[in-house]
Amino acid sequence: MKTRLLAFSLSALFALTLGACSSESGDPASTPSVAIAPGQAYDAVAKDAKGFTAGALMGANAVYVLFDPQCPHCSHLWEASMPLHSKVKFIWAPVSLLGAKSLPQGAALLQAANPVDAMTAHEKSLLGGQGGMAASASIPADIEASIKANTNLLDSLGASSVPYIVAKNARTGQVVTQAGSMDTQALAELLGVSAN
Repeated sequence: MKTRLLAFSLSALFALTLGACSSESGDPASTPSVAIAPGQAYDAVAKDAKGFTAGALMGANAVYVLFDPQCPHCSHLWEASMPLHSKVKFIWAPVSLLGAKSLPQGAALLQAANPVDAMTAHEKSLLGGQGGMAASASIPADIEASIKANTNLLDSLGASSVPYIVAKNARTGQVVTQAGSMDTQALAELLGVSAN
């Protein structure tokens, strides 16, 4: 009985740690081939991802988060990242995987006068079941191209779900990637920083 309870607890913890959203299509034929090797992921994302900065603006190594504005797991990761903002420079790069609202909301976040405040309000609305921020369907061509490029970058990394983190561990310097959300402590461990 104790073994069964422990197994259930561990599987529940694993499910919470790796919560992620996948593309609506679910079409196995649409699964991209990996074009970017895992060891090259950080340099590729640093070069090509377009997003907004949250956290320690002068941080030496950025942590890139590819996210969909309609993903509740991305919302949870946003909340988990907040305590690390004094230590870590996050670049949040929107993609469009989860439906018609993803692209306009991603564009609205990229164009916001204060993207961090806009993202915080958006994520609160999304987690509150209100669908997130209202966004215009009229999107400037360069912003739309950036979000589509972010989505293609996600595909090139071999990722099919969000949030997707690409970073260098601050202690080891090794490139780390992670699909799915996690709590603040697990995120800090992945990034090689203290959660306190």
